[in-house]
Amino acid sequence: MPRVRKLTTPLLALVALIALSVVASGCGTTDADPERGRALFIQKCGTCHAMAQAGTSAETGPNLDHAFAAARAIGNDSDTIEGVTKAQIEYPREVNGNPRVSMPAKIVTGQDLDDVAAYVGKWAGVPGAQPPQVDGGPGAQVFADNCSSCHTFAAAEAGGVTGPNLDEEIPGESAAAVKEMIVDPNAEIAKGYPPNLMPQNYEQTLSSKEVDDLVKYLLENASGGEAG
Repeated sequence: MPRVRKLTTPLLALVALIALSVVASGCGTTDADPERGRALFIQKCGTCHAMAQAGTSAETGPNLDHAFAAARAIGNDSDTIEGVTKAQIEYPREVNGNPRVSMPAKIVTGQDLDDVAAYVGKWAGVPGAQPPQVDGGPGAQVFADNCSSCHTFAAAEAGGVTGPNLDEEIPGESAAAVKEMIVDPNAEIAKGYPPNLMPQNYEQTLSSKEVDDLVKYLLENASGGEAG
């Protein structure tokens, strides 16, 4: 989500909004994919919202764990939180009546909306939630958190098809070229894929160390890679 001014709405008011929204929340989306929703949340929402299971810590918008913990504590289930999340994405409240400092409406739509809402419904406000841990070092963790739902990469047992197969794209590339693929993906677009398919903000959402760790992991593990 675009960076906007930090929200000052009291947490109590947000909880009240959740309570009022329950009536219109509906039931959970049965064909939604929370795992895909996690990757979309990190890309689309993580620049503004903190959520422990996503590993995001931004403070522009409400901390979703804090926002929904109270709802869970009074007995609202994941389906209810999913419905509330979907409603707020489609029709976000204006901050102090000013749409210019509010969350843009419909930042995700269609299946993406279903998946993000299902993810938030499943994990927001869950006590002790944390990102799923994977073997393979810090670069493997960055890949799992940000890339595995879209790309095929054998070393990570990832079979995403939204983006290119990295076992085919990475071999023979330099570290500088792989880094450019991550932070400026439109600089050179893989054949058969449209521009703007990959998020353009990884240089903002990932630290420089996370980018370097990811580059190292890809090069060392792609079939025939630079270090392989």
